[in-house]
Amino acid sequence: MAKLSNSGLSETKKFPRKAKQEESIEKQLWKAADKLRKNIDAAEYKHVVMGLVFLKYISDSFEELYNELKAQVEMGADPEDRDEYKAENVFFVPQTARWSHLLANAKLPNIGKIVDEAMDAIEKENSSLKGVLPKVYARDNLDSKSLGGLIDLIGNIALADAKARSADVLGHVFEYFLGEFALAEGKQGGQFYTPKSVVELLVKMLEPYKGRVFDPCCGSGGMFVQSEKFVTEHQGKINDISIYGQESNQTTWRLAKMNLAIRGIDSSQVKWNNEGSFLNDAHKDLKADFIIANPPFNVSDWSGDLLRNDGRWKYGVPPEGNANYAWIQHFLYHLAPTGTAGFVLAKGSLTSNTSNEGEIRKALIEANLVDAIVNLPAKLFLNTQIPASIWFMKRGRTTKVANSGCEANFPRKDILFIDARNMGELINRRTKEFSHEDTDYIASVYHNWKNNKEYEDIKGFCKSASLDEVRELNYVLTPGRYVGLEEVEDEFDFKERFTQLQKELQEQMKEEQELNRRIKENLARVLIDE
Repeated sequence: MAKLSNSGLSETKKFPRKAKQEESIEKQLWKAADKLRKNIDAAEYKHVVMGLVFLKYISDSFEELYNELKAQVEMGADPEDRDEYKAENVFFVPQTARWSHLLANAKLPNIGKIVDEAMDAIEKENSSLKGVLPKVYARDNLDSKSLGGLIDLIGNIALADAKARSADVLGHVFEYFLGEFALAEGKQGGQFYTPKSVVELLVKMLEPYKGRVFDPCCGSGGMFVQSEKFVTEHQGKINDISIYGQESNQTTWRLAKMNLAIRGIDSSQVKWNNEGSFLNDAHKDLKADFIIANPPFNVSDWSGDLLRNDGRWKYGVPPEGNANYAWIQHFLYHLAPTGTAGFVLAKGSLTSNTSNEGEIRKALIEANLVDAIVNLPAKLFLNTQIPASIWFMKRGRTTKVANSGCEANFPRKDILFIDARNMGELINRRTKEFSHEDTDYIASVYHNWKNNKEYEDIKGFCKSASLDEVRELNYVLTPGRYVGLEEVEDEFDFKERFTQLQKELQEQMKEEQELNRRIKENLARVLIDE
C-alpha cells in the first residue's frame, strides 16, 4: 500500500498481514473460465467469454421486464410484443436465445451451434446489434463440454432481481475480463485496451460532466464507460453526456458495442470502418466538448502521403512516417470553441524536431492550446515499452483571478508540467498501475492550478511554466526539464564532516610515516646482511 506525501511521490509503508479475504466474484469467474480455455488462445477465447457474458446480461434484462409484463396481461400488456421492450430500452430476446434455454441445453454435444443460432436470432430482433455479436461457438477447437461448463459458470452469477443490479454486476465482470484478457494477450491485447488506471486519470482530470465526449480510436470503449461512471459517481446525470466514437478494428469495435450496451450507454454514434479516422472520418461535422483518447504510438502507415493538403493540418503538415502530430491536429479539428482534449502519446512527441514536428509543436504552444503535460511511469501499458505522456489541450484557456473581491476569468498563458514517473505500483513484474490515491492527487494538482486554488510548484513533481520559459527551452515539453529534481532534506553538516575527514587524513599520514620507517629499517638490515 502506498501513501502520498506532500510531494505527490509514493512512500512505502508496512502493514500487518491481513487475513485472506474472500475473492471477488469476477476473480473467481476469471479463474474458472480460464481453466476451461484449454488450448484456445486468449485472443480467440476472449470473444467466446465476452459474448456469453453479454448474452447473460441482455437475457436477464429481458426476463425481468418479461415477468413484469406477464403480470400485467389482464391490463393489456403483451410480454411477446417487441415494442414493449423497445420503449424501455431493453433488447428483445427470442425464446431460443434466452439464457434459460441455453442453460437447459448446455450439456448437449451441439451446444455450440445452439449458441451461434441464439446470437443470430438476437441480431435479427435488434438492429443496433447487427454484426456485433460473436458467432464462434460451433468451432472444432471449442470443446462442447468446456462451453457447457462456461454457460453453467456464467449462469451461476448471483444477482438480485433488479435490472440495475444485473447491469452493475455483469458490467463489472465484463470490464474485469477485458483487463485480464489484455494482460493474457500482452502486446496484442494492449491494442484494444487502455489500462484502467490511465483512463481513470484522464477522466478525473477532464471531468466530462456535460456535453459531447469523443474518442476517434475508441478500442473496447473503456474511456466512455469511465466517463459515464464519473458522472454517476459525482451525482450528475448520465443523459447529460453523449458518446461519439470510431474504431478501425471490427472485432474491437464489437467489444466496444457490447461493453457500452451492458452499461446501458447509447452506442449508436460509435462507428466502425476499416479505413480509420484519418481517411474516413465518421464524424466530420462533430465539435466535441471533451476528447479523450489513446491513439497507437508512432504509427508510420497512416496514409499521410494521401492527405498532404488536408484541411485538418492548420498548424503544419505532419510527417508521413509518424502519425502523432496528425492525431493532435485531428483532435483539435473536432474540439469545440471551449472544449478540452486529454490524450496519451509517446513521450518522443514532447521533444521531436524532425520532419516539421518541432514547428508544429511551436505553433500549438504559440496558439495557446497546450494546457498541461503529464509524464507517465514506465510499464503502464501492455502493448509497448515506449515511454508515454498525457497531453491536455484546451481552446479558450482562462483562469479565475480575484479582483476587488470578485472573481473574473482572464486568459492564461502558462503550462502545467507534472512528472509522475515515480508514482504507481507494480502489480506484477512487467506491469504497473496508478492507485486511486495517485490519480486523485495528480488530478487535484491540475484542478487547483487551473482554478488558482492552493496551487504551488513542487520541486521534482510539478511546475507552472510561463510561455517565456518554454520559449527559452526551444518549445520542448518534457516535464523533467521544468520541474527539476526532487528536493531531498539535506542533513549534511560541512564543519562536522570536514573535521572528521581532517582527522582521518592525519591518522593515515601517521600510518604512512610508520610504514616508511619500517621499510627503511628492513632495507638497512638487508644491506648489513650482504
